[in-house]
Amino acid sequence: MLELRRRRARLLANRYLTWVFGSDDPGVEVREAWAGEVRLRVHLPRARTDSARPIVLAFHGGGWCWGSPEQSRWMTGRIAARTGAVVVAPAYRLAPEHPYPAAVEDCWAVLRWAVANADGLGADADRIAVLGDSAGGTLAAAVALRARDEGGPRLRAQVLVYPLVDLVDLRGPGLGGVVETYLGGDDSLAREWPASPLRAASHVGLPPALVLTARFDPLRPQAERYAAALRTAGVEVAVHCPVTATHAYLTLPGISPASRGGLDRIVAFLRTQLG
Repeated sequence: MLELRRRRARLLANRYLTWVFGSDDPGVEVREAWAGEVRLRVHLPRARTDSARPIVLAFHGGGWCWGSPEQSRWMTGRIAARTGAVVVAPAYRLAPEHPYPAAVEDCWAVLRWAVANADGLGADADRIAVLGDSAGGTLAAAVALRARDEGGPRLRAQVLVYPLVDLVDLRGPGLGGVVETYLGGDDSLAREWPASPLRAASHVGLPPALVLTARFDPLRPQAERYAAALRTAGVEVAVHCPVTATHAYLTLPGISPASRGGLDRIVAFLRTQLG
C-alpha cells in the first residue's frame, strides 16, 4: 500500500497528466494549515467579498488507505471559486498504519478546528457543510451524524459522492480487502455507525443531503439505500445519477464528461443551502 501511495502521488505530480486529474482553479488561493497533526489544504476564493464566507469541509476518497487532498483539487478548487466558500480539505490519517477510527476522529477534529478558526479564515462558523467522495463520503456522513448527536456544530448541508455506507459482510479481494485493512482486521467494527453510517440508530435531524452516484458505479446501491434512509427519516434529499459515468468520475475531469455536470449539481446545492 505504501508503494501504491507513492505511485499515485507521482501521477498527481506529473504535469502531463493534469488533463486527467485536473488542476487548481485560478480563482482560488491555496494555503497549507494544520489542525493539530492533520495537514489541511485550504482553498480561499480570490474574489473580494464584504461578508464572511461559508465553509465546506471536503474529505477525499481512496478507501481510507490511499489518497490526499491533492487528488480532489479540481473539484474542491472549483467549488470554492463558484460558491465563494472556504474549502478545507484535510489529509486525514490512513490505514493500515492508522486504522479505523483514526480517519473519523481526524475529520471530526477538523470540523472543530474550522469552527474555532472561522474568524481567521474570514468565514462564518454558522454556515458549514461537509462533502466527501467515496471513502470521504462515508466520513462526511459520519461527521454529520456525530455533529447531530453531540449537539453541534450545526451543519447546513452534506454532499455524499458515491459513498460506501455499510461495511458489514464485505469480504474477499478488492473492496473487501480494503475494508478489512481499514478496520484493522476486526470485522465487528463494521457494525458501528461511524464506520457504517447506514447502521445509525436514527437519521432524523440530519442536514439536507445531496447524494451523487453513477449508473455504472458498483457502490450505487449503497448510495441509493442511504438516500432512502434519509428520506424515510424526513431529511431533505436530492440524488444525481449520471447514466454514462462510473466510480470516481468527479475527480477525473479529463476523461469523464459527467464530472462537470456533477460539479454543477454540487455548486447549485451548496449555494442554496449555504446562502
